[in-house]
Amino acid sequence: MAGLLTVVSAHFQLQYPPPRGEFVEDQEPHFCDGYVDAVSNRTSFPTSKGIISLNSEHPQWTLGGIIATVQDPNNFNLFHDSNGNFQQFLPFFETTGEGAFCINIDLASSGISGVKDGANVTLQLIFDGGDGQLYQCADLTLSDSATIPSSVACKNATNSVATPVSTTVEATATSPSSSSPSSTSTSAGSNGALRNVAIGASSLASVVAVVAALL
Repeated sequence: MAGLLTVVSAHFQLQYPPPRGEFVEDQEPHFCDGYVDAVSNRTSFPTSKGIISLNSEHPQWTLGGIIATVQDPNNFNLFHDSNGNFQQFLPFFETTGEGAFCINIDLASSGISGVKDGANVTLQLIFDGGDGQLYQCADLTLSDSATIPSSVACKNATNSVATPVSTTVEATATSPSSSSPSSTSTSAGSNGALRNVAIGASSLASVVAVVAALL
C-alpha cells in the first residue's frame, strides 16, 4: 500500500454533501478517505433533487458513486445488495476539467431497497484521475422535505461533456474491520441500480445529457 500512496497525485475533495471528516490527502486511496465509522451528526439530504458537488485537481477523470443503507457501513461489503453487487446510485462516467463540478442526483428514482424518507444512508464517491481510485464518503439522513442550503453553490468550472464508462470498483484498500477485499465490474445494464440511475434519469446513457447540461 505504501507504493500506492506514493504514486497517487490526482486528488478530489467532496464539497457537498459534507464528507465524514476533513480531507486527508494520504488516506484518499482508502475506504472513505480513512474514516471508518459513520458520523453521528448526519446531513439531512433530499430524497429527490439532491446534488453532488466536488473539486477536481485532475484534468481528466472518472467518477461514480455507491450507496449503503445500513446504519454504520464501515467496509466495502456493506455497500453491496443481497446479490453481492455494489448498490450504485451514480453510474461511472468520464469527463475533463479541473475545479468545481456539480451534478444533480435523484436517489428516490434509484430503485435501491432502503432508499426512502427518514433512512440513514452513506454515499461513497469513487474518483479516478488515472493513477488509482480515491474514496470519500458522506453520511446522510434522507428527507422528502429537505432542500439544498442556499449557501451551497452548484457550479461547474468547464462545459465538458461526460461519457459513460465501464469501470471496476477495486475496493482493495479496505478498512481494518472489512472481512475481505472485493471487486465488481460495473457497466450499463449490469444491475438494476445502473439501469435506474439515481440522477433523475432512467438509463446510464442519460449521464451524457445530464452532465453536458452542467448547472
